[in-house]
Amino acid sequence: MSDTILLQAQGLAKTYHLDRVDVPVLDDCSLSVDKGEWLAILGASGSGKSTLLHLLGGLDTADTGSIQIGETSFGGAPPSVLDRIRASRVGFVFQLYHLLPELTVLENAMLPATVPSGVGAVSGRSRAIELLERFGLQDRLHHRPRELSGGERQRTALARALVNDPDVLLADEPTGNLDAKTGEAILDVLADLHRDGLTMVIVTHDHAIARRADRVLTLHGRRLQEVPELS
Repeated sequence: MSDTILLQAQGLAKTYHLDRVDVPVLDDCSLSVDKGEWLAILGASGSGKSTLLHLLGGLDTADTGSIQIGETSFGGAPPSVLDRIRASRVGFVFQLYHLLPELTVLENAMLPATVPSGVGAVSGRSRAIELLERFGLQDRLHHRPRELSGGERQRTALARALVNDPDVLLADEPTGNLDAKTGEAILDVLADLHRDGLTMVIVTHDHAIARRADRVLTLHGRRLQEVPELS
């Protein structure tokens, strides 16, 4: 793999087996993401975008194909290896936040640091506070998710995704549950992180979001295609 490539996938295929029905979702999908690149993957609802992102981050396993982050290959790796990769090398942001309601903002943000292969509770707390302050949540550290706006919840989720200083951020429709103004503010935060060198893969159905990326792929008919230029 080239020194400039951080994340690479080759020939990914995935079919879900629901009772007696086979539902093919991805077929021979390949991509590469350079260090520091912002890649957007466009696709309609149900096109398989979330499945692809879950495969890239080790949340699900492909039927065939390979995935590599740096020099680490994890297609078909045992759960213990996937756990370490997810904890130390990949950050996730989801459309619905997935914050734990009983924990405070600070406790949610530092949670990944406390798992094996995380940076540890002490370093995690310091890093979480740094990120939350950067995202304008310094007055919300001890609030719970129900006390936050949608934008505040997503910024908390973003801090949680970055607390272990991952190599790549994977975001699944990160503005999909927000109004236009709040969503734009979240994209501004992501753009700022990208300028600092963060590698990002964002899946979305929104062309306006994809236009902010360095490069765009589209997922259609279970396969990925390059998009030369968005209109």
